[in-house]
Amino acid sequence: MTTKLNRRAFVSVISKSSAIGFIAPAWIGAESQASHVFLTKPYLQNPMANAMTICWITAKPSHSWVEFQEVKGGEQRKAQAVVLGLVVANNTMHRITLRNLKPGVTYRYRVCSRELQMFKPYEKTFGETIFSDFYQFTTPDPSNREVSMLIFNDIHDRPLSFGQLMKLNGTDPFDFVFLNGDMFDYQESEQQLIDHLIQPCTEIFASEKPFLFVRGNHETRGKFAYHLADYFENINNQPYFSFTRGPVHFIALDTGEDKVDDDVEYDGLAAFDVFREEEARWLEAELQSKSAKEAAFRVVLMHIPPFHSGDWHGTMHCRKLFSPLFEKYGVDMVISGHTHRYGVHKPQEGHSYPIIIGGGPKEGNRTLIKLKANERELNLSMLADTGTEVGTYRLVARKRK
Repeated sequence: MTTKLNRRAFVSVISKSSAIGFIAPAWIGAESQASHVFLTKPYLQNPMANAMTICWITAKPSHSWVEFQEVKGGEQRKAQAVVLGLVVANNTMHRITLRNLKPGVTYRYRVCSRELQMFKPYEKTFGETIFSDFYQFTTPDPSNREVSMLIFNDIHDRPLSFGQLMKLNGTDPFDFVFLNGDMFDYQESEQQLIDHLIQPCTEIFASEKPFLFVRGNHETRGKFAYHLADYFENINNQPYFSFTRGPVHFIALDTGEDKVDDDVEYDGLAAFDVFREEEARWLEAELQSKSAKEAAFRVVLMHIPPFHSGDWHGTMHCRKLFSPLFEKYGVDMVISGHTHRYGVHKPQEGHSYPIIIGGGPKEGNRTLIKLKANERELNLSMLADTGTEVGTYRLVARKRK
């Protein structure tokens, strides 16, 4: 399989992975689209204490729903997407939110899609209904005072890296995964999203553990970049967002492109300075929120680091807008990627907070970042793809003013 994409030529990769666990015929690539099949397994998004969003893709337009129930008893329930009184149908990208869930409870679910063969105003014809296997997820529990997460960055269209890096975690439990930008070189098609992110992630975790995703600069490029939000759902449905897990208040920033807006490569179609300026106004309000103030730790996740990333426009603009706010409101750590050079940068002149930068896409330089925290301390470990630990950092909870 060809897994590497250069910056100028996209090579389509059709996954040959099996569909173990599906009742219906599988998602087996573009050749399957003549049949009513799943093109992806379900993947979890936007985890909340009382809700979970489940996404999947079918080859044919369908009416879809999710069947679910508590693992430890409880009646079976059904959820479907409804917009302004209309049940969503005749679509291939399915995104359904399960609501009124209980915090810290494990649920069993499967996704179901009924082919919609004809859709006329007063006449509809349905075909076969296909069902996925059953999966499980556990909702976040706000009373839990610990958190464990895994962070990937700069995969750059190398889908095998997900599984190879995940093996470094062994059997160590984790709550969720964070994708910290540049999962792709640029966006060309839905099939690229399936083959290079959704399929490898569902094979190893995403049907039972949710992931959150912020753009890197490469996610802003290509004709399909405009459609990314259709396939992923972040907290509050925003490109930048915050959430609290255990003792940590996380802030996820979208750092946008790294070149100036009027760079010739953008052909007048970039306006990231204004985007980041709006984001900075949101960030200041967010850092003054009750959740941020009361958290034992405040951790920022952002693709382009504000320091140790050269002097390109993206870095300098992030430094100008965001770093003064990090200093003013006492951010404890920034975790980034972008440079393709892993490193742990301790507090120093320019920034009083540590900056952790994950590695790049090439074999020998890839990294998996593991973060664990309780009310007393936060521990970060960065593993190279050789299995060697190449960075650590420990924070001790401090009293907030």
